[in-house]
Amino acid sequence: MSDRPLASRRRFLFGTAAAAALPLVLRDLSRPAHAEDLPHLPLDHPQAKALAYVEDASKASDHPNFKPGSHCANCQFIQGKDGEAWRPCQLFPGHAVNAEGWCSAWAKKPGT
Repeated sequence: MSDRPLASRRRFLFGTAAAAALPLVLRDLSRPAHAEDLPHLPLDHPQAKALAYVEDASKASDHPNFKPGSHCANCQFIQGKDGEAWRPCQLFPGHAVNAEGWCSAWAKKPGT
């Protein structure tokens, strides 16, 4: 008995399954990440600790780098749409930060 027909069937079934799954994979890859999809930045995260991140900017007023009126929403590193409570930040990839938060790397967003 030859293994040729069995191998041919396997290749056909694998190809069919791969072709059927392709639209699902492409849909997920083309969908942009949104802040609600990202986990909130934990305060005990090493990068958050290193940059003295707080979820409420008023709690950072005693930090030497703090400037009154500074918070994540008006920082140049924040991403996402204005008005969203939790947004992605370039400094904390894979996490969302509180728009009312603050960290020591805060830099005024140009034009604000």
